[in-house]
Amino acid sequence: MCVSYSILVSVGLFVLGVGDIFALAFVLFVPGYLLVAAMFPSKREIDWTERIALDIGVSLAVVPFLGLALNFTSLGIRFTAIIGTIVLFTLMLGAAAWWRRMQLSAEERLSAAINITLPRWGENSLVDRILTASLLVSIVVAAGTVVYFVSTPRPPERFTEFYILGPGGNASGYPTNLAVNETGSVIMGIANHEAARVNYTVRIDLVGVQIVYNATSGYNETAEFNRTTWSTFNLTLADGLNWTQSYTFRISDTGLWNVKFFLFKDGDLSSTYRELHLFVRVA
Repeated sequence: MCVSYSILVSVGLFVLGVGDIFALAFVLFVPGYLLVAAMFPSKREIDWTERIALDIGVSLAVVPFLGLALNFTSLGIRFTAIIGTIVLFTLMLGAAAWWRRMQLSAEERLSAAINITLPRWGENSLVDRILTASLLVSIVVAAGTVVYFVSTPRPPERFTEFYILGPGGNASGYPTNLAVNETGSVIMGIANHEAARVNYTVRIDLVGVQIVYNATSGYNETAEFNRTTWSTFNLTLADGLNWTQSYTFRISDTGLWNVKFFLFKDGDLSSTYRELHLFVRVA
């Protein structure tokens, strides 16, 4: 059954793109159950309470180990690689558990039987009938609610990426130490994930920074002075598009300076949508 469940979960995830909640149960239970079944195939070795506890504990130990092993391969720790590895691992464990089970006599093999006897509806009192009907309705409603939230796609998150990179196009090599009037350069970037066409405004300010001792708090604090707006420009991006542009600047005075990058959305200049800063020490 666990092997069949593993195959169904893998088909649901990789082919149909659904089944996240079933994948969670698969990860937390199936690997441990099959490993315990391979180690203890007889029904006399451990009882069901111990077996279920071991199933979950072993799964929680095995799955991170598989992820760690994947980290040292070319596949890396990715969703498809992890699920595929767990499925392959459970198939091998299932074969081992089946082989171990077949070595035992039919009487010694692990089995579980559930006997349920339902009284006739007419034998129940009116109160019992009402309670039973209410319970059944509650179960159906709860199951329907779970199915709805699991199967209904979540609306995509709407946001804008706003970033600055070093002159090499990566998050390093920022011009944080310059001489007077020395050229500094960064790359600004905007990525629109707002599910709509957006008008952006970018403003770049130069702000002087001083370290001031606060006698009341007993700590050093930063104080801003001499704010100057360097540049302001507008651009429009359709959803899913990216924009990058190199920005070069010079600072003519020594000291600690904060180059601030402000992003405004849809012409609303009263509130900053995104803000970045680059501290530059000029000597």
